[in-house]
Amino acid sequence: MTPVALPTTATAYESVVTKPSKFEHPLDPLTPNEINEVTLAIRNYTVANLNKPKTALRFITCYLLPPPKKAVLAALGISLTPGGKPEAPVEIIRKAESDFLDLVNGGCYNAILALQNGQWEVESMERVPDGSEPQITVEELTLCEEIVRSDSKVQALAEQVGVKPGQIYADGWAIGYDDRFPKHQRLQQALLFARFSEHDNLYAHPLDFVPVIDSVSKKVVQIDFPPTYRKHADGSVELSVDTTEAQSLSQDSLSQSNRERIPPPLAAFDFLPDLIKKTDPTYKPRDDIKPLHIVQPEGVSFKMNGHTLEWQKWKMHIAFSHREGIALSTITYNDDGAIRPIFYRLSIAEMVVPYGAPEFPHPRKFAFDTGEYGMGTMANELSLGCDCLGNIHYLPGAYVTHSGSPFVIKNVICIHEEDAGVLWKHTDYRPGGRSQTVRSRRLVVSMVCTLANYEYVWNYYFYQDGNIELEIRLTGILQVYAAGPNEPNPHGTTVAPGVIAHFHQHIFSVRVDPMLDGINNSVIESDIVSLDAPTGSKENFAGNGFVVKERVLEDQIKDGARDFDWASDRRWKIANSAKTHYASGKPASYQIMMKEGLLPLLSKPDSWVARRASFAHKALWVVKDVEGPKGGRMWPSGKYVPQTREEPEDSVGKWVKEGKGSIDNDDIVLYLTVGTTHIPRPEDWPVMPVEHLNLLFKPNNFFTKNPSMDVPGAKDVHSKPAFPNGHVNDTNSTNGTNGTTACCAN
Repeated sequence: MTPVALPTTATAYESVVTKPSKFEHPLDPLTPNEINEVTLAIRNYTVANLNKPKTALRFITCYLLPPPKKAVLAALGISLTPGGKPEAPVEIIRKAESDFLDLVNGGCYNAILALQNGQWEVESMERVPDGSEPQITVEELTLCEEIVRSDSKVQALAEQVGVKPGQIYADGWAIGYDDRFPKHQRLQQALLFARFSEHDNLYAHPLDFVPVIDSVSKKVVQIDFPPTYRKHADGSVELSVDTTEAQSLSQDSLSQSNRERIPPPLAAFDFLPDLIKKTDPTYKPRDDIKPLHIVQPEGVSFKMNGHTLEWQKWKMHIAFSHREGIALSTITYNDDGAIRPIFYRLSIAEMVVPYGAPEFPHPRKFAFDTGEYGMGTMANELSLGCDCLGNIHYLPGAYVTHSGSPFVIKNVICIHEEDAGVLWKHTDYRPGGRSQTVRSRRLVVSMVCTLANYEYVWNYYFYQDGNIELEIRLTGILQVYAAGPNEPNPHGTTVAPGVIAHFHQHIFSVRVDPMLDGINNSVIESDIVSLDAPTGSKENFAGNGFVVKERVLEDQIKDGARDFDWASDRRWKIANSAKTHYASGKPASYQIMMKEGLLPLLSKPDSWVARRASFAHKALWVVKDVEGPKGGRMWPSGKYVPQTREEPEDSVGKWVKEGKGSIDNDDIVLYLTVGTTHIPRPEDWPVMPVEHLNLLFKPNNFFTKNPSMDVPGAKDVHSKPAFPNGHVNDTNSTNGTNGTTACCAN
């Protein structure tokens, strides 16, 4: 970044607060009042110090700049070493960071502010280099639709296929990658649809051209036309035009590309029940579903103090992040009176959705939904009894708007408990033997985000046996485009007449900042392999032997980027070598279980998306955490993601190549890559049933024994036979063994 030239003598500016802002925890997000205070301080500072006659600021981000890790742990009384004493608390200065545009003079700026003596003061303000754009805001996405709808050339092109101006709708996407435009231009590509009634499912009516808009000048700067495919008599398929050429028209011409126009499909595929009934008289909701209630007559088992949650033996801080959505911090477990730290921070740091169609302009579709838009700013306000069931506690979230004022989402993070099946069970099958069944309960911290057509459900689960699970649920409406009559496409699925959904991937980067019994941790890689000794040998007489071969990842350059090995069932553990198990002698660790979501990035290594999303190349990244004035290593594809054309310097691929120091027994950060490849089905239309993706962190040599042995068995008095008069469900039947029928004896 280039520092702004400031006067040699600081100019006083208006005090923007009358009393210090309050927070309970050093990682509490900025309050709505603080967002107002910070942006007002920035306005005053720019007037006093930027030496420009006129400015018009558009705020893009405004959020807490976290304090140093050691200072936070000292404030919370968490030790840096196993069994050690916490460090003495130090003063924590509350800081904020903001990105904003100067709409009059041009350029993007980054500001750091500190709360001093009750007022926010600007510590630094730097201009962001051209080509580095902060995330696209909710207001800019709305603005995109307004710009294209009012553009005369867009209106004329829509009219050619029977669509009126008021029926034009647009999903604004980041431009992705397009060298035709200058780096400093703030762009979106507008994926167009028609809507023929107020709540009509617009995605059923895709239009056949893609405008590109400048959200600062508020103009359409380009209009692109995807080519079509043709099928020959011999069954071969070819493009109607060269896939590498831009079939487009500029704003000074309304001449058309050299392919036939495709009217939008007119058939309705609605998802709202009242609209479905209008177009399908046979539609009838199922009426054989009896009510199912989740009840806790004595209330919940967790406690909340602001953003700090305690549930049984777990304690953690839960924050709203405009970029990540949910950010979980300072996660600890009370192990028989010993407070044992596990994770300093856990979040979804990035994700990318590359689409597999090679014809222009579809290759620009590879959305970095976290870095380009922000999961928090796209989060839903949740509905009681709908998005979450049972006794629910909600946390609010706030992010900055263009004007500098806060936008508050009242119920953005949902916290509740739910039954999770059997936790553990054993039956002594011998005559007179007893059995014990203990049911599992889990704590859920969740959020739902809508990114145009698609929904992501983020569920963080905490279990009574020390497990932590991240579940990602994918749903919503497929991203589709218009196809000609009977048009084939080798890169997509025809989900409805004239509607094609492209093949694509969803690839997530989970950031894990561990503090397992302290901040100095290691990663152990395990391969499970057959014994080298042949069958019949002394060492492996029956030929059945196999062993676990482990090694510690030590060097950042050699070991910082790791592939999964299916042949050896490779797995990784986060470990603290200074804390060992009393019986096994193995270091205390948490094992990473991620096989379900392991997949290769299918784009070529030198492709546009692969160059920008280096995190997607490897299953595991391990880097030394380096804290600076603006925090530690956070974003695997860089801080500023929109419109990047190469791998940013502040990305995980570059960090690994730096090779500064060891990653063994040090303050490290892991990036786990999981995802799914989506080959759309007609059954995914018009709304896709949820697809599940899970990542599990499992204690390994961390506890002395099963930590859930003290969870009481419970016989639910509300449970009863489904069919009281049915002999198959007779309550006098045994449990299928010779043991006692008492399944939950204590």
